[in-house]
Amino acid sequence: MNSASKRISHSIMLTGAQEIYRLLKFGSGSREMKVNTSKSYFKALLLVLIYSGGIVSSHFLAFLIRFEFHLSAEIRVLFWTTSQWIVPVEMLALVVFGQFGSLLSYFSLPDARRIVLACGSVSLISLFVWYATNGQYAPPRSIIIVGFVLDTVVLGSARLAFRMFRERQGGNSNGTGRIPRRIAIVGAGDVGANLAKEMKLRRDLNMTPIAFFDDDSSKWHKRIHGVPVVGRPELIAKGKIRVDEAVIAMPSASGKRVREIVQVFNEAKLQFETVPSMEQMVNGQVKASQIRPVQIEDLLGRERVELETGRIQDLVRGKIILVTGAGGSIGSELCKQIAKYCPVRLLLIERCEVQMFQIEQELIGLGCGSGIFPLIADILDEERMRFIFERFRPQIVFHAAAHKHVPLMEHQPYEAFRNNTLGTKSLANLSIEFGVERFLLISTDKAINPTNAMGATKRLAELYLQAIQKQNGSQTRFMAVRFGNVLGSSGSVIPTFKRQIAAGGPVTVTHSEVTRYFMTVQEAVGLVLQSATQGNGGEIFVLNMGKLVKIVDVARQLIELSGLKPDIDIEIKITGLRPGEKLFEEINYNTENMVATEHPKIMRFNGEALPLEALREGLQNIRDKSSGRDANELKLEIQRLLPEYRPYLSKI
Repeated sequence: MNSASKRISHSIMLTGAQEIYRLLKFGSGSREMKVNTSKSYFKALLLVLIYSGGIVSSHFLAFLIRFEFHLSAEIRVLFWTTSQWIVPVEMLALVVFGQFGSLLSYFSLPDARRIVLACGSVSLISLFVWYATNGQYAPPRSIIIVGFVLDTVVLGSARLAFRMFRERQGGNSNGTGRIPRRIAIVGAGDVGANLAKEMKLRRDLNMTPIAFFDDDSSKWHKRIHGVPVVGRPELIAKGKIRVDEAVIAMPSASGKRVREIVQVFNEAKLQFETVPSMEQMVNGQVKASQIRPVQIEDLLGRERVELETGRIQDLVRGKIILVTGAGGSIGSELCKQIAKYCPVRLLLIERCEVQMFQIEQELIGLGCGSGIFPLIADILDEERMRFIFERFRPQIVFHAAAHKHVPLMEHQPYEAFRNNTLGTKSLANLSIEFGVERFLLISTDKAINPTNAMGATKRLAELYLQAIQKQNGSQTRFMAVRFGNVLGSSGSVIPTFKRQIAAGGPVTVTHSEVTRYFMTVQEAVGLVLQSATQGNGGEIFVLNMGKLVKIVDVARQLIELSGLKPDIDIEIKITGLRPGEKLFEEINYNTENMVATEHPKIMRFNGEALPLEALREGLQNIRDKSSGRDANELKLEIQRLLPEYRPYLSKI
């Protein structure tokens, strides 16, 4: 090789080494790493030695294979001549394709792809040089091809060896001196496999997968990522495999099967957690590795709801949306789901500044801060609400603000009437005045044949929307959505039971036979948005709430989830039905006709609307005669307007 060629080769090598050092110092994102200069030089030298050694070795092996392991003096000269420019060119190619931008001991498919691209580009350059110099400064074409394969294998194997060494070292310690927990994974499907892989890769999780358990016998006695599939989850109770904790990785399993597995863990006195729900993972909210405690909704086994997201997006995108009660359980989830569909503005109406601050911070954390407008306001303040409607001109209103606690409202029904009925009436009138396109009321199954003031006032709100729709025929489409109890919402039995269990009991249940419908807040709100796309005005939508669940069974399951035994560790105490409380909830009135909708989880009910003027007069009578705030008098006045209402009258 002449002196000019040598200078070019040395220049390439120097440029490559400088680039490697720059990447080590500043990282692939050009952010300076806080390491001293000596460590940076050492890492640069180590990488250069590893990669250059691998390139020279594969290049030499290609010559040996081509010439049947007998290299003459002339062939040895050709080897060294070609190596002087191939090695620095390939090193520079590895830099160009970002191979030095990743840590040596972390190796995955993207890294393998970069190695293939770098080696392939050098092979193409070698072929070009061979044709340009008639083979004088390039190895034979067969060596170029064999060298490409060997380069890829040798460099990839070197990276893989470092990764295996790191994982082996991580199997005994996570770098903090703590011994990793031995984890049994229940569910040998895709979710379980990804979870095991994540545990092996991330030492910070402090977890080592020891065994898989699965109901599918075809998977038994096989391995996933090197972890054996032992058998059914019930084998855990036999104690043949020592584990510290179990993770249920079956997001699509039935509630019944999850309950059985939880019982096995409780009997074995084994700590357990679960992966997020399938809905959360599909929506990209969380990853499978973000395990959490098993919750009551996992045991109830609600089927995942498929939403027509395209229609919801068409409804919301580019619109000005107003949500009342934005800080409540339903209102806050409405805001979070609506924000995903890119409204031009999302108006949050809430009278409690603490709840408003919480939902505002959540939305900002989700990256929706620029499009939200938190507005402290009371829906009963007509002057304030008129200003908001006039200033922002909302196109769709989701009315979730309400008094919803049955026992509290039973003793102060006027407050329920003002907020639930008159508040809805005022918002509906403003919606017509300012040309709102759609108005959707969040109602309740307690509005059907009500026995409590809360349900009765919600039913009056439904009737007003139906009457105003029929009377005015306005461009505003009024509709309501009824559903049952929302798991974990404020004032529901679940948080109450959890507090009672934490306090050592007793857990109080009003009646051994009382049943309720339960839904997750995500499911309920998703179906509310779906209903909003289907309404033409005047409908009451009822969500498919699944099966009635005994409250006493919910109490038992929560106690078992806490690792305790019902009626042994924690007493379940029956206290008797409270005023206005039903044994079971109903779905619809006998006078309402059910009409199928396009979504299998949503039913539409159409009933005969009352004359608007008669309804207005009745509401005004209730308001006038309740000036003394006498609870019994107010309930009887509501019953005159709503004959199906069966009020509880206090004797005090």
